[in-house]
Amino acid sequence: MLTPADLVDLLAATAKGDQAAFERLYEATRAKLYGVVLRILRRHDLADEVVQETYLKIWGSAGQYNAAVASPITWMATIARNRAIDLVRKRSEASIEEEPEAMDVAAELPNPLAAREMSEDLQRLMRCVDKLEPDRQQLVMLAYYNGLSREQLAAKLAKPVNTIKTWLRRSLIEIRECLGT
Repeated sequence: MLTPADLVDLLAATAKGDQAAFERLYEATRAKLYGVVLRILRRHDLADEVVQETYLKIWGSAGQYNAAVASPITWMATIARNRAIDLVRKRSEASIEEEPEAMDVAAELPNPLAAREMSEDLQRLMRCVDKLEPDRQQLVMLAYYNGLSREQLAAKLAKPVNTIKTWLRRSLIEIRECLGT
């Protein structure tokens, strides 16, 4: 396992065009960056694509890395995260053919092991979200779990952006009141 200082050295060598250093950097960080991207995209094929683009960006901009601003893994994860979010925003309306996992029906309740692992705070939050009207629940989940922008939500739900903003704000106020914060 490489230390942050080792990663800084590898980035510096990569900035000079050292392919061996870049390969070591890739080997040391690919699992972490893949995890970041997969958590956002939830599709392995898209995650593979974004990770490849991320490393191309890292190769081309390694000289711009500044150790005083962020750790190497944070800098690289930010590049990966931003690329994944950009892809989500580009794919606002996906067909069922593009999202085959959308055909999988989720259970109403998590399995016992998953329920046990769910934190008390998350359980409280989900109880509060469940108290919202069904259309507001969907709106909140699409915005904050799936990462859809207000514009994407407006297009998806055929409502004006200002209406979406108002609904989100009111829903968040209801959730906050329910949580007692």
